[in-house]
Amino acid sequence: MKVLLADDDAERAGAVARILAADPGLTVVRLKSGDSLADAVASLAPDVVLVDMARPDRDALDGIRQVAAMNTRPVVLFVDEDDPGFMEEAITAGVSSYNAIGMPPPDVKPILRAAVALFRRHQQAHDDLKQAEGRLLERTVIDRAKALLIKQRRMSEPDAYKYLRRTAMSSARRIVDIAQDLIKELEGSGA
Repeated sequence: MKVLLADDDAERAGAVARILAADPGLTVVRLKSGDSLADAVASLAPDVVLVDMARPDRDALDGIRQVAAMNTRPVVLFVDEDDPGFMEEAITAGVSSYNAIGMPPPDVKPILRAAVALFRRHQQAHDDLKQAEGRLLERTVIDRAKALLIKQRRMSEPDAYKYLRRTAMSSARRIVDIAQDLIKELEGSGA
């Protein structure tokens, strides 16, 4: 697992990097001073991003927002002081794991792995939702085309579906594509 470590405090970042580097299953890369978090994520392609902020700054969340928008990755955030309002903003920005600690813990690996697992679960749920929405939209288009066939060509519902299926099979296209073309044709002609 490749970990991108973003921390302005060189001493603290070095301590965390040494802890992580002790695990042969982890590769640690560091955000260079002056580089944007989003650019570093795009170029380095880490599996997880670890951000350590001594004093949480709402402007610093912009980089996390950019990562969430362009290169979704699990983001683990460590802050020195707990701030419930900032925590809400951080999670909304795309943070997978928000951790308030005074000093880096002796072993951050379980936190990183938990953040990755939670992120993957959330991402899978998001992908499943998108697929379900797509299937529902396709079903709506097919039902609309069947309704037009029933109304305008006086077909029964089973015959309308058979017509769509047969047309799709004979043209090696998906039923939803045939249904969309039929809707355009029938609604466009006013038939």
